[in-house]
Amino acid sequence: MTERIECAVIGAGVVGLAVARALAMRGREVVVLEAENTFGMHTSSRNSEVIHAGIYYPPGSLKARLCVAGKHALYGYCAERGIRHRRIGKLTVALDEAQIETLGKYRAQADANGVPDLKLLDARQSRELEPEVSCVAGLHSPSTGIIDSHGLMLAYLGDAEAAGAALALASPVASGSASADGIALNVGGAEPMTVRARTVVNASGFRAQAVARSISGVPPATIPPTHYAIGHYYTLAGKSPFARLIYPVARPDWHGVHVTIDLGGQCKFGPDFEWIDRIDYRFDEARESAFYDAIRCYYPRLKDGALQPGYTGIRPKIAGPGAPPQDFVIQSPREHGVPGLVNLYGIDSPGLTASLAIADRVADVLAA
Repeated sequence: MTERIECAVIGAGVVGLAVARALAMRGREVVVLEAENTFGMHTSSRNSEVIHAGIYYPPGSLKARLCVAGKHALYGYCAERGIRHRRIGKLTVALDEAQIETLGKYRAQADANGVPDLKLLDARQSRELEPEVSCVAGLHSPSTGIIDSHGLMLAYLGDAEAAGAALALASPVASGSASADGIALNVGGAEPMTVRARTVVNASGFRAQAVARSISGVPPATIPPTHYAIGHYYTLAGKSPFARLIYPVARPDWHGVHVTIDLGGQCKFGPDFEWIDRIDYRFDEARESAFYDAIRCYYPRLKDGALQPGYTGIRPKIAGPGAPPQDFVIQSPREHGVPGLVNLYGIDSPGLTASLAIADRVADVLAA
């Protein structure tokens, strides 16, 4: 038996739930198909929980535009819905004179992205903000914040369900086929079934490429490669020595071991960065020495034994080792030729910050 529905959203991470909310609030009938036993089990709950300002992304890119729009929307949404968050601010630090030029480039790029509030600080001004930080200069971003990602997902889900959407857990999409009559999805789980949807949004994170490949009719050439990068987080015992986020000047492929502070006041360091070939969240404690070395470049008073293993997160990437970072891909029927299908690829950071803006863009694509 095949059940007909108007719209299926595959994946109940923060982006999938935001998309379901946007579509349901526009009057669409929406079912969210989630492979796990609860929502937000992967990238959405294994990250830094940062509301990004929109500094690092190339001007005009989807990441830049959707991060900045999403940031403004997210602060408003959190205030409206009472979601725990703090506009804590961030200090990006130059560790030598050569990196000061990079801070200037960050500021210029932020201006181009519509983030005009960054301020360059000298070493003394940086220490006034963060006395424990050792640097030669800093760049202060007052609009960077932190958020309760679980509370955010609960709010998105609540809005979606209030507008008539349904969440089907333990419902992995095994395969599918596209035809003139819609997109048939074969759903596994305890009670396997087939649903035929007029529109489908593939928001399944690092499974997005596998889901797309499983749907006959999707041209293989339109599906980007799949790469995984794991990051480790260590926590700091005791009270946080910092009042805001601390980021070292970024390398080309990652932002370095940075400082985040959660809403409970605990200080975390990470993530580091390593390419892996499969989903494996095991924590590699052999990385501890490298963390101490990286952190002491800007926090020299870090004591031996102060770090404790925290957690790991895995990011979905569409560009592998040695390749330049790639933009978000929001792939519409115009790109792949399958009516009613939108594929979301490579939605890593700043996906949480951009989630409301991504959702609006997807809803606009399906309304076109």
